Amino acid sequence: MSDSGYIVELLRAEGLVSAESIDAALGACPDGSGEAGIIEALIKRGDLTREAVTGALAQAFGMECVDLIGLQVPEEALRAVSGEIVESQGVFPFRLQGKQLDLAVSDPFAMDAVDDIRHMTGLLIDTWLASPESIREAIERHYGGSRSALTQADPGDPVAGEESVDFDDGDREAGDAPIIRYVRTLIVGAIKRRASDIHLEPLERRFRVRFRIDGSLVEGDDPPKRLQASIISRLKLMANMSIAEKRQPQDGRIRLQIEGTEVDLRVSSLPTVYGESVVMRILDREGLRLGLEELGFFSDDQAIFEQFITLPDGMLLVTGPTGSGKTTTLYSCLHFVNKPDRKIITVEDPVEYELPGINQVQVRRDVGMTFAAALRAILRQAPHIIMFGEIRDSETAEIAVNASLTGHLVFSTLHTNDAPSAVSRLVDIGVKPFLVAASLRAAMAQRLVRVVCPRCRQPASPDERQLNALGLGRGQANAAKFMSGAGCPQCLHSGYYGRRGIFEIFEITEEVREMIYNQATLLQLRRKAHVSGMRSMRDDGIRKAVAGLTTVDEVLAVTVGDWEGDSVVHASPRLYFHSLRV
Repeated sequence: MSDSGYIVELLRAEGLVSAESIDAALGACPDGSGEAGIIEALIKRGDLTREAVTGALAQAFGMECVDLIGLQVPEEALRAVSGEIVESQGVFPFRLQGKQLDLAVSDPFAMDAVDDIRHMTGLLIDTWLASPESIREAIERHYGGSRSALTQADPGDPVAGEESVDFDDGDREAGDAPIIRYVRTLIVGAIKRRASDIHLEPLERRFRVRFRIDGSLVEGDDPPKRLQASIISRLKLMANMSIAEKRQPQDGRIRLQIEGTEVDLRVSSLPTVYGESVVMRILDREGLRLGLEELGFFSDDQAIFEQFITLPDGMLLVTGPTGSGKTTTLYSCLHFVNKPDRKIITVEDPVEYELPGINQVQVRRDVGMTFAAALRAILRQAPHIIMFGEIRDSETAEIAVNASLTGHLVFSTLHTNDAPSAVSRLVDIGVKPFLVAASLRAAMAQRLVRVVCPRCRQPASPDERQLNALGLGRGQANAAKFMSGAGCPQCLHSGYYGRRGIFEIFEITEEVREMIYNQATLLQLRRKAHVSGMRSMRDDGIRKAVAGLTTVDEVLAVTVGDWEGDSVVHASPRLYFHSLRV
């Protein structure tokens, strides 16, 4: 966004002033005059009127305008708020109807002033928009007080404070606009609560704020419904999204400095019945530095997985639904194999994290840079390892398969429920079975389970229903180390702190490769995988519950049993108590 400021950008987006006029006004303003100086220069040049500024603000923020000049104001409205308050806050009460006070403001973001007056008077406050000049004139005419408090501000200043995305500057906070302070507090608070997403959802009578913490949505404090439009506009401007476009979905990105740490947020807006819903995904750069053991692998599974990601060629697929940690796993794989003697190229949509030493390609469909086009070009760059976000169509799948067959190691993701389903999904997309058999080295499915809080963890005893669902007897349960969290401030009284993966590794052996070549069914592949010793995600989850890393409820919530006829089939119970070293 330019240095012209929030309101000037709004006026430009509404077509009330041209970019050329803004540039000319910027050149005519002395240094440090801020947004108010730019608006004043535009008015003096004749490119803008004060009425246009007030009208644009009213339309943008869903407010009504009031002209205070010559308006007859009842005494009871004037007595409701003292002259000292109206002068210091730059507002004017012009009507009192029962318990509702109509208050004129020149700043749509004047939350603090409105809240202060609401608390002092005990009245319901309905805000109307008026020009700063008409408010000053009304205060002088009706209160007869000094202008000392008002003349401290620049004339025509519609917004107090300038935009700042450096959240380290605490001294500037007192002068920032309330909406800017609210957005700052919202983002910083979400990061301190370890949230992965911030959801701002417009409902009929409220503007709901929720945080996704350890995979679960938790409600936060809702801002006033009347501030919905201004908060969304602020976020869209920060993300370089159009505030004039409210009918189409948009995507953007915000990069901030918070306490010396760079934070990226991926922003998505979606038009709904009651306004635009905004979701901000907080991209955790620290997650990229996770080792494979920190992802949740037990030592035996980690050894198997490391063998596959260090192969010279072939294709390795990570499968699971959205939000199951596939991207984090792939980035951890790249971090593990990123050595000076290896060339690694990724194709992503979008590039979520910037990795040192790795060539990352951003998909741009508007200029023809699709996954398929990028993959074709990548093959001429002679890489050792290729990673791309997702296999979505037959063209991308065929190029990825061909790359794996010509001496490249390919990492990618698929949306399937389990690991063996990756084979049938590739065939459904259009890859011939003999190519799948020749190129695929392994497929790994994963889910995320919440980890028992280490500070408030305590022994737990599953009931009979849970044990039956896990396929464990009471004697086996007595030998386990089941744990649960009692709830403490560290885990926000949820009993969980952080998440780890549970995995299902499907190795393509010679027997499985022959079955794929002969077009075996998915059920046949699953049976063969279990006979060959593959642990399902349910089995891996049970191992982690037995070891006290997670709870039985978490495992049952994110996994399903392997149905064979009328009974649930698990691995041998002794496997749950074997190789539990992380």
